[in-house]
Amino acid sequence: MTTPAETLLIVEDEAQIRKFVRISLEAQGYQVLEARLGEEGLATCLASPPHLVILDLGLPDLDGMDFIRRLRAWSTLPILVLSVRASETEKIQALDAGANDYVTKPFGIGELMARIRVLLRKEERRATPSPQFTFPGLRVDLARREVEVDGSPVSLSRKEFALLSLLVAGQGQVLTHERILREVWGAGHQEDTHYLRVLVGNLRQKLGDDPMRPRFILTVQGVGYRLAV
Repeated sequence: MTTPAETLLIVEDEAQIRKFVRISLEAQGYQVLEARLGEEGLATCLASPPHLVILDLGLPDLDGMDFIRRLRAWSTLPILVLSVRASETEKIQALDAGANDYVTKPFGIGELMARIRVLLRKEERRATPSPQFTFPGLRVDLARREVEVDGSPVSLSRKEFALLSLLVAGQGQVLTHERILREVWGAGHQEDTHYLRVLVGNLRQKLGDDPMRPRFILTVQGVGYRLAV
């Protein structure tokens, strides 16, 4: 039985499964937090970060893939997917989005516990980045999805915010066209660079960022984009 120091968050809308997993975890000495909705789970990760997240993909308010991407924009918390989606494609998409492991329902509780122990050992309590990013003239709150330019709020579309979040999380690293297209549009759009050019143009316009004299978004010709930090 583990030392009751680790706190695990279950994000699952089915009450019976949530109860079964919670009882099993508590029997092993873990402290357990619960969330029925994706937004509730993200808020919990912000307010009371657990050591590990157990995530169902089929949530009522938020697809599990979006949950993973949004959490990954500002957190390195281990994510263990627990889902009825059994196809190899679904597993690959979840792992590519940032999940650390994937267990298919129905599952054996012994296997689940073993996978949790492995992820907790690997984690070694890495520091979680701040969900707020501040740069001269620009403030981005990744958790609350808020953006300010020179102190004034800016309203972004879902894809515009997703692009800005990727750039912020990259902390100045170059993000290739292929990676951005995969993260924002999905694996089937990695050749659609015209979509990306339009999106970058729209985002720059809303941020008041002149592409000829950029403050925030730099173009790496033929490769991708990075944040000017």
